[in-house]
Amino acid sequence: MVPWLEPGSPFPDTRDALTDPDGLLAAGADLSSSTLIRAYSRGIFPWYDADHQPILWWSPAPRCIFFPDDIHISRSLQRHLRNSEFSVTLDRAFERVMRLCAQPRSDGHGTWISDDMIEAYVGLHRQGYAHSLEIWQDGDIAGAIYGIKLGQVFFGESMVSPRRNGSKMALAALKKLAPALDITLIDAQVENPHLLSMGARLLERPQFEALLSERITATPGPEQWPATEWAGLPAQP
Repeated sequence: MVPWLEPGSPFPDTRDALTDPDGLLAAGADLSSSTLIRAYSRGIFPWYDADHQPILWWSPAPRCIFFPDDIHISRSLQRHLRNSEFSVTLDRAFERVMRLCAQPRSDGHGTWISDDMIEAYVGLHRQGYAHSLEIWQDGDIAGAIYGIKLGQVFFGESMVSPRRNGSKMALAALKKLAPALDITLIDAQVENPHLLSMGARLLERPQFEALLSERITATPGPEQWPATEWAGLPAQP
């Protein structure tokens, strides 16, 4: 059994997370901005089926992460980037990106992003804690990523690829912009072959949490990301 949390209750020690299912830590609480910021600061995130489950909180181990410099841009993706006309923006269409990510995909992922989740994260976005990066082609979103930024850590929540290589292009753009955005660690939560092929690595929970404590202050502040639009990948800041 996992503990039930009332709104405002402290999260349990992550060492108490279950191993089956991997990382399940607690249930309950709420999706208020203060709860989400407390959770992400400790590497805890919500993931649940809103139609059938209460809010569930997770701290999986090992943890899938990127160091921005390690993001691998394959030769085929480099060719695609050179031969494609596209632009890159930040925070231009946050809610739209979330709703694109929430649409059911062929692999079955995406539907966990409920209306309550969208409302909560849009609230964080308006406060300056949640952000999006968009790839545009022919006036529409070709790829995007959104997540939470606390201190020097970007907690990637979901990517979407309406066009070929769209999510890979978004990750390549995030790599380029990481120094300017003061991102030194990207949390990808749970491994999959796509992430590992792009340079993600696995860390045990104590290692991951040590990196968070080094990069996130006790009271992380909001940020305003630049409104620039780049034609193609941004130049290295």
